Amino acid sequence: MNPVEIPARCLGVVIPVYNEEKTLHIIVGKVLARPEVGELVMVNDCSSDGTWQTMQDLAKTDDRIRIFTHEVNQGKGAALRTGFQHVNSEIIIIQDADLEYDPDEYPKLLMPILTGRADVVFGSRFLGSGMHRVLYYWHSIGNQFLTVLSNMFTNLNLTDMETCYKVFRREILRKITIEENRFGFEPEITAKVARLRVPLYEVSISYYGRTYEEGKKIGWKDGVRAVWCILKYNVFR
Repeated sequence: MNPVEIPARCLGVVIPVYNEEKTLHIIVGKVLARPEVGELVMVNDCSSDGTWQTMQDLAKTDDRIRIFTHEVNQGKGAALRTGFQHVNSEIIIIQDADLEYDPDEYPKLLMPILTGRADVVFGSRFLGSGMHRVLYYWHSIGNQFLTVLSNMFTNLNLTDMETCYKVFRREILRKITIEENRFGFEPEITAKVARLRVPLYEVSISYYGRTYEEGKKIGWKDGVRAVWCILKYNVFR
């Protein structure tokens, strides 16, 4: 049982979207089914499939949805930067447009903030209590390596720096300027949160990963960029 009651419509959700026509309506349905969700901001990053039309159709079904689009593909970080500029809720979570992360876990991600313990919460795929689809060994090693490297410079003891599920008090995001356009967003935001020295918690989450054939987008080049970003935002700033 949750130690505190979760207020209705207290949460703003930001979804960066790129070529997710097949799953978008499913994840939007799951997000909007959560009573704590007060607004959903989606940013289309110049998708080449029917994603933008799907977003327009979905926006007509619920007044909590607001949609924006980029005319040129820029990447996840750029889409989140746009989304953060338009979200109004006092607590904000990042949600991917695929089905790898489950919105039913919002309550436990919110709890450290609602109880006054945290200003930022990361959902960890590696703490061990949730269900996980078994997939790529070297991908998991890469995630762990990037997390350890990031921790060495931030002096945090995170287990999953690259997680999608990151929750913020809005006042924290107001203090941070996002510079990275693509997947370098993850080490950048981690470094900048660490520099603020605000209370940061991790919560174990489930993870329903997908294969590259199913649409997974992150690759080895993003890992190389992540290493550079860890150095850039921790050492050269």
